[in-house]
Amino acid sequence: MFLSFLWAFLISVFAIPSIIQIAHTKKLLNEPNGRTIHAYLTPRLGGLAIFSGFMSALTIFGRLEHGVQHLLAGCIVLFFIGLKDDIISVSAFKKFFVQILATGIVVFMADIRITSFQGLMGIYELENGISYGFTFLAIIGITNATNLIDGLDGLAGTIIIIIAVSFGVYFYLYGGEQYSAYADVAVCLAGGILGFLRYNFHRAVIFMGDAGSLVCGFIISVMAIQFVEMRATDSSPSIAIGILFIPLLDTLRVTIIRLYRGISPFTPDKNHIHHCLMSLGFAQLSTVAALGFFNVLIVLFVIFSQQWGVNLQLFILLFVSVLFSFVLGYLVKFKRLKTE
Repeated sequence: MFLSFLWAFLISVFAIPSIIQIAHTKKLLNEPNGRTIHAYLTPRLGGLAIFSGFMSALTIFGRLEHGVQHLLAGCIVLFFIGLKDDIISVSAFKKFFVQILATGIVVFMADIRITSFQGLMGIYELENGISYGFTFLAIIGITNATNLIDGLDGLAGTIIIIIAVSFGVYFYLYGGEQYSAYADVAVCLAGGILGFLRYNFHRAVIFMGDAGSLVCGFIISVMAIQFVEMRATDSSPSIAIGILFIPLLDTLRVTIIRLYRGISPFTPDKNHIHHCLMSLGFAQLSTVAALGFFNVLIVLFVIFSQQWGVNLQLFILLFVSVLFSFVLGYLVKFKRLKTE
């Protein structure tokens, strides 16, 4: 397992300088705009290094069984549409269609899906139709939630490592024969991301891009579903939500704000949590550190409170989400009024 991590890390960390050089030579650079934080022309092909490290490490050292091979097939499909979007713009419809295709590979060919809520909101076993439908929504939702938090130097990579390590430890300890292969997936993903973060922390010289964020989001969404299905604990659904807390909270929060304002939930804006924290005076590094620390706290909470039951944990997570959103919104509004 250490060799998997080391291989993914080394491939990623040594590939990026060449990718940066080629991107600048060929003018494959992301231009600053009114919504982005960065102020310099920056390559957004970091996903190429992450994908190379992850894929090569997993195929050499990992166990391609129990759906892992189908996961890789879905990653390949998403990688190429993401890479195309990083070089030339791709319509949202095409990206969404490819996400459905990649999700279909793991759901229908590998039968990776959520079959039970394990008592969450009083729901246990799911009918097949609901199981397939909810799994599609979960995978596509988590994939896009990961893509949405990629708006600050080092933020997406930091959160993805926290998620990958959290799931990986569970798979390693409780996975058994059927799910332990996903510990290899988590380790390879963490290695590839860590190599990328060497060049992505402020001031970043390369971005993850859609090739990176879509693939990483897809991987952690499949790991989340397999974690719930592994049933290492009766509170697996709420623990999975806790591990994915920051991406899920940010996505739900901006979606609700956009709908409340009568605009499309797909309209880009600067209402993400990291935008709000920076408007309060946080620097990029402190924003990343604060959100990473917050996510770790939530992970530790759901792990050490699992005996409280899945529904109580969910209620507390919802309460924390609402309280955090209201306090953050109030502080941003107060700061704006104070400066006017």
